[in-house]
Amino acid sequence: MKKRLLSIAAIMALLIAPAMSQKSFYDFTVETIDGQQFNFADLKGKKVMIVNTASKCGNTPQYKDLELLNKAYKNKLVIIGFPANNFMNQEPGSNADIKEFCDSKYGVTFPMMSKISVKGDDMHPLYKWLTSKASNGVLDSEVSWNFQKYLIDENGKLVGFLKPAVKPLSDEVVNWVTKGQFTQAK
Repeated sequence: MKKRLLSIAAIMALLIAPAMSQKSFYDFTVETIDGQQFNFADLKGKKVMIVNTASKCGNTPQYKDLELLNKAYKNKLVIIGFPANNFMNQEPGSNADIKEFCDSKYGVTFPMMSKISVKGDDMHPLYKWLTSKASNGVLDSEVSWNFQKYLIDENGKLVGFLKPAVKPLSDEVVNWVTKGQFTQAK
């Protein structure tokens, strides 16, 4: 009987351990573009859109629509920009350069974080979580280009992602923000 209980306990430990080691979206703390700590636990109860950004990309004008989306739905949605230089050197500047660009060219008021890597050997831990089903519990993905958008619900669960060409004010985004409806495109 004692052996059987130990076996059951060992099996339960194996089943529970992966779930316990899995980091929640709300466990992440990142650095803002100004060098301050930004704790995702403060986002509980809000939808979140994580976007990898770049200043010298054909998609860079999406900053304008991201800002319009931010202003229209700031009580329901938090947009967070992560500058990244992973695609054809399209974000070569420093954090100060990026901040100046976002402020002067697009009047960005949504939170911008420090420049990170969104793919490769130096991928930021947040993006490892966003792109790995083993971590996020929902799906595997790969960041294909600048301005890919990851959607997180009010409970910190990954809902899906939108390819870079999907505009921030698209029906897909607005329906998700306003009605909670989202279907992951294949």
